[in-house]
Amino acid sequence: MKTMVKILLIVLLVLVALKLLPIFLGLGIAAVVMLALVALLGLGIAGILLGLAVGVVALLSPIWLPVLAIVGLIALGRKLARAA
Repeated sequence: MKTMVKILLIVLLVLVALKLLPIFLGLGIAAVVMLALVALLGLGIAGILLGLAVGVVALLSPIWLPVLAIVGLIALGRKLARAA
């Protein structure tokens, strides 16, 4: 008798799972689409931020290029002074 109840319970669970499968499948597809949209939005925001950073670097280049050249010359001078 116990075996028959177990078999009927398993059959009932399988039927419930098959009835709920389309709902869970739809929810899974919706979750994947939402995740893809969020990822695309994140990539767009990252691209905008990268573009802004490049723009700021380009605007500040008249300031940092001479400073970088001076720092490089000082480092070269120190290296040559140590070698001598």
